[in-house]
Amino acid sequence: MAAKSPSAGTVEVLRQRDGHHAKVTFEELFFDLVYVFAVTQISHELLHNLTLKGLLETLVLWFAVWLGWQYTCWVTNWLNPETPRVRGLLFATMLLALVMASSLPQAFGSRGLVFAVAYVCMQVGRTALVLWMLPRSSALRQNYARMLGWLVISAGFWIAGGLAEHEWRIVLWIVAALCEYVSPMWGFALPGLGRSSTRDWTIEGAHLAERCQLFVIVALGETLLASGAMFADGEWNTAVISALLATFLGTLALWWLYFGTASKDATELIVKSSDPGRVGAYFHYIHAVLVAGIIGSAVANDLIMAHPHEAMKPAYAAVLVGGPAVYLLGSAIYKNVVYGRIPLSHVLGAAVLLVLVPLSFGLDLLSTGWLTTLVLLAVAWWDLRTKR
Repeated sequence: MAAKSPSAGTVEVLRQRDGHHAKVTFEELFFDLVYVFAVTQISHELLHNLTLKGLLETLVLWFAVWLGWQYTCWVTNWLNPETPRVRGLLFATMLLALVMASSLPQAFGSRGLVFAVAYVCMQVGRTALVLWMLPRSSALRQNYARMLGWLVISAGFWIAGGLAEHEWRIVLWIVAALCEYVSPMWGFALPGLGRSSTRDWTIEGAHLAERCQLFVIVALGETLLASGAMFADGEWNTAVISALLATFLGTLALWWLYFGTASKDATELIVKSSDPGRVGAYFHYIHAVLVAGIIGSAVANDLIMAHPHEAMKPAYAAVLVGGPAVYLLGSAIYKNVVYGRIPLSHVLGAAVLLVLVPLSFGLDLLSTGWLTTLVLLAVAWWDLRTKR
């Protein structure tokens, strides 16, 4: 039997575009389980390091977690995860993501280099293997060559940061995260390789929208876990039951503001767009902000459930008020992409939350938690009336 040419052997890895909605596979859902753990690690890291420095460190780590998932999401949009090669690539990425997530609590301590090496191997290794698997005729090859170039550049900063002392580590890692987050905005432009066009990113729009929606579910699940775990371990008195109700209703409002109003319209937008690659890129940029707000809200739920009668502190206000405010900001930008306008309800909701900051210092955590929940419910109710 004649040997297959490299091109013939690699065509099978691409998803077949037949006009139907490409399904999210069990391989992708299995991969997301690692990110359930990663989101939990991020929220716990912020909870135990509630300082300005801790917030900055957690933000850098969050971008690394998000970028690792995001770049993998694009791979499984273009390549079929049910083929042996892509499945093997996905599971290898999953193992590296597990190591990365496990090292998050000590990423700015003794395990900085472990975190950096695991992350770099995941990003650079996956991209290099995809470039090798793509058929020579694929328009994606040049895109992945440029992407690989940028990931190698950022890898130098990640590794250098892992080797550096703490002050330099955070500076180097901020630069590394910016390389990976910003470079797609410019088509991964590199001298000698040119730049990619979003029209070359022939994505399956409904699949990518669904993947983003599933990650939001993962993050919302963390907020419920935070409330449930604290409720299970604590004393079931009036304050704790009230805290459970406040945090649950707040999480429900976050769910409604995303899934109850815009998620189906967002899917329709990207499916019908003449440039779905550009819309997909917007989705990924915006969801980094959206999910960051959900994580902040999860930390706030932990605090409210654990210390309902404790007086407000600046660090507590940053998550109790800041988490929902960031979420409303991300949601407003998201709906601007979907509908072409920023909803007034979100702007006013964020403004009210900011007004609550000075007022909250005369209240305890439970009272502030109820106020932020009422603001979110009011915005959700306004959106429901607007949609109707």
